[in-house]
Amino acid sequence: MGKRGPAAKPTKLRVLHGDRADRINADEPEPPEDEIRCPDWASEGAREIWQRLAPGLEERGVLTVWDVDAFLLLCEALARYRSATQLVNGSALLVQGGAGLMKNPALQVQAEAERTFLQIAARFGLTPSDRQSIKVDIGTDGGKAGANRLLS
Repeated sequence: MGKRGPAAKPTKLRVLHGDRADRINADEPEPPEDEIRCPDWASEGAREIWQRLAPGLEERGVLTVWDVDAFLLLCEALARYRSATQLVNGSALLVQGGAGLMKNPALQVQAEAERTFLQIAARFGLTPSDRQSIKVDIGTDGGKAGANRLLS
């Protein structure tokens, strides 16, 4: 059975919104500050997208070493969307199938990649509506002090 209700708010957002102290998780795990690298098994298209998006997200503390696999899924989905769009643009919307004309299969690949990208992009605040609900304070320490800085 799936989870019910809205997704849990991160501790940083709870503090910024002024939630009661007993609702704030002071023991929220913090990811290590290791170097974040694109995995070796990423496709070439995903690597290009990674190099374009990752530095800004890492700088603001949105992308951590714990998020590498989820972020790679986002990059792969966008690379797949790009490839499918190029196929659709270079061919007809209808193609000859076994029983006559049928919808170009690249359209389905394109739609699935778009859905996947948008679902994951929301988690990283990469769409305008999702960005408005994320507050990132870089501060003088580069945003590295964690939840304890917010609770003091």
